[in-house]
Amino acid sequence: MSSILIIVFAPLLASIIAGLGNRHIGNVPAKIITTAGLFISCGLSWPIFIHYLGGDVPAQVVPVLKWVQSGSMSFDWALRVDTLTAIMLVVITSVSALVHLYSWGYMDEDPDQPRFFAYLSLFTFAMLMLVTADNLVQMFFGWEGVGLASYLLIGFWFKKPSAGAAAIKAFVVNRVGDLGFMLGIFGTFLVFQTTSIPEILAAAPALKGASSIGFLGMRVDTMTVLCLLLFVGAMGKSAQLGLHTWLPDAMEGPTPVSALIHAATMVTAGVFMVCRLSPMFEAAPIALGVVTFIGAATCLFAATVGTTQWDIKRVIAYSTCSQLGYMFFAAGVGAYGAAMFHLFTHAFFKALLFLGAGSVIHAMHHEQDMRFYGGLRRHIPITFWAMMAGTLAITGVGVYHLGVGFAGFFSKDAIIEVAYASGTEVGRFAFWIGVFAALLTSFYSWRLMFLTFWGKPRWIQSEHIQHAVHDAHGHHDDHADYAHTAHDDRAHAAHADHGHDDHAHDHGDGTGGYHPHESPLVMLIPLIVLSVGAVAAGQVFKGAFLDTAAFWNGSIAYNEHLMHAMHEVPYLVKYAALIVMLLGLLIAWYGYIRNTNFPRSVAEQLGPVYRFLFNKWYFDQLYHVVFIKPALWLGRQFWQRGDVGLIDRFGPNGAAWLVDRGAVLAKKVQSGYLTSYALVMLLGLVAAISWVLV
Repeated sequence: MSSILIIVFAPLLASIIAGLGNRHIGNVPAKIITTAGLFISCGLSWPIFIHYLGGDVPAQVVPVLKWVQSGSMSFDWALRVDTLTAIMLVVITSVSALVHLYSWGYMDEDPDQPRFFAYLSLFTFAMLMLVTADNLVQMFFGWEGVGLASYLLIGFWFKKPSAGAAAIKAFVVNRVGDLGFMLGIFGTFLVFQTTSIPEILAAAPALKGASSIGFLGMRVDTMTVLCLLLFVGAMGKSAQLGLHTWLPDAMEGPTPVSALIHAATMVTAGVFMVCRLSPMFEAAPIALGVVTFIGAATCLFAATVGTTQWDIKRVIAYSTCSQLGYMFFAAGVGAYGAAMFHLFTHAFFKALLFLGAGSVIHAMHHEQDMRFYGGLRRHIPITFWAMMAGTLAITGVGVYHLGVGFAGFFSKDAIIEVAYASGTEVGRFAFWIGVFAALLTSFYSWRLMFLTFWGKPRWIQSEHIQHAVHDAHGHHDDHADYAHTAHDDRAHAAHADHGHDDHAHDHGDGTGGYHPHESPLVMLIPLIVLSVGAVAAGQVFKGAFLDTAAFWNGSIAYNEHLMHAMHEVPYLVKYAALIVMLLGLLIAWYGYIRNTNFPRSVAEQLGPVYRFLFNKWYFDQLYHVVFIKPALWLGRQFWQRGDVGLIDRFGPNGAAWLVDRGAVLAKKVQSGYLTSYALVMLLGLVAAISWVLV
C-alpha cells in the first residue's frame, strides 16, 4: 500500500514546488508539476477502488509517523484505507485532476497561475488527509486544511472586494461549525478515552441509551449530544440550512474553484464524516432524526431559491446545496450506502455542470447573467452537449423497468425510495420533500438550459459583451483580477421584473456583432470525461453501492433490512421522481420557450413569495441584524473604549505621557548655569552627610 503515500503526498509536494517557486519557475512548469501530481494520484486511486469493488477486502492502515504522546492520549499519523476511503480517493483525485487540466485554459490569461495551481493542489492534499484519517485529530487537521485552502481559493482575486468578503464569510461561517466539531471531538475523547476511529466505532453501540453526560447544566444522552456536536461541524462544511450562507458567495472564486469545492471535495466532507462515524450515529436515534430533518429542510430551501436566481453559477451552487440535503437525509434514515452513492455520482455531474458553466462564461466574455445568453447551442456545441448530459443526470432521467438511466436517476431515486421505506415519520417527511425538491430541480435545471442555449441571442445588453466587441476593435482587456465579475445588483436593478425574454429585438439579431467561440481543447477534454461519468456512473456502480454488504465490509453501518425494503416500495414511489422531472421540464419549456411572458406574470402574481425566494429567505439580512451588527458594535466598544480608552490610555500612551512630563521637568533643572549645578551638588552633599549622621 505504498501507493497510498504517493496518492496523498504527491499533491502536497507539487503544491510546495509551485508555491515556493512561483514566478521564478514560470507558469508552465508550475502547471505541469501540479497537474502531473494530481494525475499520478488519480491513476493510483482507481486500481485501489476497483480492488475494493470485489468485496470483502479488509481495511489497511499505513503508518506515516509518530505524532502525539501525552499522558493517556496517544495517536499517530496513519493513513486508513477501506471501502469508504477508496470511494473518496477516486472522487477527489479524478475531479481535482480534471479541474487542474481545465484550469490550463480557463486561467490562461491570469498573471498569478503558479499561486492558483499551488492552492488547488494544497486543497486536494488537505481533503485527502481528511478522508484517510485513522483518528479524529488527523481528520480535524484535514478539515481545517480544507477550510484554509478554500479561503485562499475563494479570495484568489484578492483585489476584488467581493472576493475578499466572500472568502472571509466562508472562513467565519465554517469556524462556527468547526466549534461544534471540536466540542464533539473533545467529548468523544472524554467518553471513549481515545481518538482512534476504529476503537470509537467498536465501542459506540454499547453506549446506546446507556449513559448520560453533563452538557450546558443538563444531563443528556451521551451519544445524542456527541453526534449532534459532530453534526454541527458537518453542517458548516456541507452548507446545511443555517450554516449555508457562505456557499453561494463562494462563487466569487474562479469557476474551477467552484467545481472543486462544490462537486467532490469540501462540501462533501460533512457527508463523509457522518458516514465514517455512522456506528456512532446509529447509537443516537434522536441525532439521526435531526440529521434527516435538517437534510430535508436544506434540500427544499436550496431548491426553492435556485428557481429564482439569474447568475448561472449561483443556480448550480444552490443545486449543490439541495443535493447535499438529499445525501444527509439518506444518512439520517440509515441508508449510508445510498448517501455515498449520491455523493459519488453527484461529483461527476456537478463538476461537469460547473465546468460547463465556466465554458459558457468563457465564451460569453465572463458574463454570468443568464438573461444575457440565448441561442448558444449552435456556437458552443460540445459545451452544450456536455451540459445536457449533466442536466439529464441531475434531473434523474431513466426508466426503472428497463434498468437504464443517467447517474442521478439511480442515486437520487434510491434516496427517495429509501426515505419512504424507512417507515418513520421524519423519513416520510423527507420523502415528500425529496419528491417536491426533484420537481424544483428539474425546473431550475431546464430553465438554465433553455435560457442559455435556446431562444434568441440577448448578448447585446451585456456590458461584458459590449466590452469584448470594443476590445476586438483595438483594445485588449486584461481581466486578470476581475475576470469573474458577477453583476447581479446592476442586472437586478435594470430587470427586476423578469425582463429576460425579448429585450434584444431592437438590436438586429441580438448579438451586437459578437460571436462566441468554443473553449480550447484543454477545457473540453475534462467536460467529455466527466460526461462519461454523468451518463454511466450510476448504471455501472449501482449494484455495489446499494445491494452488496460485502462491498462496504464494515466501513459504514450497513442496514441490510432497509436496503431490501427499498426495493419493495410501490411503483408509484419508484416513478415519483421521474413523473415530477417531466412536470418540471414541461413547466420550464412552457415558461422559457413557448410563452416567455409567463415567468414574469407568475412572479408579479406571487409578489412577496417571489421576493422571499429571490432574496434567499432573507437569511443574509437576518444574520446581518442578529449577528453582524451586534458583533461590529461590540468590536467598536472594545476598540474605542477598551483598547484606545483604557489599554492605550493607561498603557503605552500613559507611559509615554509620563516620560514626556518627566523630560519637561528635567529640562527645567538643566539651566546651564554653573552656580545652579554647584548649589545642587552642595545640597546633595548635605543630604548625604545628614543621612549618614542620622
